[in-house]
Amino acid sequence: MSELATTVDAHLTAPDRAHVQVGGVTLRAQHVRPGDLFAALPGTRVHGAEFADQAVENGAVAVLTDAEGAAKVHGVPVLVHPDPRAVLGRLASRVYGDPSTKLAVWGVTGTSGKTTTSYMIESALRAAGRATGLIGTVETRVAGSRLDSALTTPEAPDLQALLAVMLECGTTDVTMEVSSHALRLGRVGGVGFAVGAFTNLSQDHLDFHPDMEDYFRTKAELFDGRARTEVVCVDGEWGPRLVKDHTVTVATTKPADWTATDVTVSATGEQTFTAHGPDGVTIDVELSLPGDFNVANALLAIACLRTQGIEPDAIREGLRNVQVPGRMQRVDEGQDYTAVVDYSHKPAAVALALDAVRARATGRVITVLGCGGDRDTAKRPLMGEEAARRSDVLVVTDDNPRSEDPAEIRAAMLRGALAVPDDERGEVVEIGDRRRAVEHAVSLARTGDVVVVAGKGHETGQEVAGVVHPFSDVDALTEAIRGALR
Repeated sequence: MSELATTVDAHLTAPDRAHVQVGGVTLRAQHVRPGDLFAALPGTRVHGAEFADQAVENGAVAVLTDAEGAAKVHGVPVLVHPDPRAVLGRLASRVYGDPSTKLAVWGVTGTSGKTTTSYMIESALRAAGRATGLIGTVETRVAGSRLDSALTTPEAPDLQALLAVMLECGTTDVTMEVSSHALRLGRVGGVGFAVGAFTNLSQDHLDFHPDMEDYFRTKAELFDGRARTEVVCVDGEWGPRLVKDHTVTVATTKPADWTATDVTVSATGEQTFTAHGPDGVTIDVELSLPGDFNVANALLAIACLRTQGIEPDAIREGLRNVQVPGRMQRVDEGQDYTAVVDYSHKPAAVALALDAVRARATGRVITVLGCGGDRDTAKRPLMGEEAARRSDVLVVTDDNPRSEDPAEIRAAMLRGALAVPDDERGEVVEIGDRRRAVEHAVSLARTGDVVVVAGKGHETGQEVAGVVHPFSDVDALTEAIRGALR
């Protein structure tokens, strides 16, 4: 306890208990194991210290909290800090042996492309013979074992424990998505990054951030010196603001340290291009993922990998073989049209995904799209508008309504979709039941068309009124196609 107090500059309420040993850290009283420190953080509705007695009953030997919380803790020593959340990451890192100092941690932030870029980096690292771990929206992978992910970036104690487990399992490199929530809420506090990468920024999470400037400033925290190497895509308006003298830059539309030429796209969406880097380095790339944005994602991954000495052959192999669940994921049951599932759930991401499929469609683009409840409400009409402009048929449906009325969410999307002039949009249909919406889209599909089911991607559940029902866009689309082919 004395060492932890010094580490985070906290006051220890019981100096005579300075010798107490801490073996783990958790934010949840019900998850406390004997020997743990319980982090009792102030919340918006209730203070975590209200659960301190339960934590102590479960075996907590100490508590980290603020002055208000300290008054509610009995029977164990308390570390008192004015902002306990801000120091929780550093404290947890110390308890678990500072694992990020012994691992190469690759952090990727941005609005879109975090998952895809992370998978690209991880695939190339495996091709290079590294023992990899992965932490992100879709899954967590430890020594070849897959775990479901509850958060894009886990809470600080869970993250540090996870990194320690990965280290024990022989992992050398960990690729992780770094969300703005993780940065703002201190989840990556105490993590040292070998590489920090930035993809892009567009409207999202304005239910959490007051405006885009705050959203950007939060993302920029990954580039405050905690990453030894910084790699930034400077396409768009936000990336250039992160560039310093030592920053490695990437762009598909302007001069940068890494650029792409000779982009070709096959009829089925596979792409090839040549990456050009510093000192005349060139890498010929084959990529199964469609879309200009995936050229940018791959270029960012390449730049990150080369800064750490990964050889071009491993990069080529990794990018050629990478598969990203729910990201422009094709569903092929032998039908004569293209069917794709994509996680795009932001206006800009919807536009990019539909532009990508339009570029290779010989027929119509048929889109199924919904918006999540209890999230940024301002993006709903914008998503409806972007989809309506780019679809010959748009089926507005439910995503995860959560606690909201699904009809009101769809109405907001429809307002945006129907505001597009008649001569600039296709047919707009409303079908609330997502499975029926997918089936309707498939029933319309003909030779050369592209069916895009967007918004949920890799997810395997649909949350309605507090209940998560099993649902997979990939499964629903697969079943609909099989049914239509019978």
